[in-house]
Amino acid sequence: MTDPSDTLDTTSARRLDGNAAGGVLADLFAVDVTAARSRCASCGTTSMLGAHHLYADAPALVLRCPTCTEVVLRVASRDGRVLLDLRGAQLLTVPVPMTMDDAPAPGDRSGQ
Repeated sequence: MTDPSDTLDTTSARRLDGNAAGGVLADLFAVDVTAARSRCASCGTTSMLGAHHLYADAPALVLRCPTCTEVVLRVASRDGRVLLDLRGAQLLTVPVPMTMDDAPAPGDRSGQ
């Protein structure tokens, strides 16, 4: 009989962290989406995409919730197009980089 502790957990062995999806998603978004926050439609947990579990060995990249492991996001390329499936995310909040126009002028204290 095989000892269960000797069995390799193939799911864990395949799993990367969500930061590994950053390069592919950068082709779609003009910002670093690994810092974007996603709310899981299944359990309601909100966490950065970089903290999600990535499975990159399927036809699409699959990001799963780090809490309940349900699929949150899928992204694939086909025929010169990017296919993005967000049905597992209730909300995706993407930080927009501050531009020079958004930056306060030196000595400006109006935001305090």
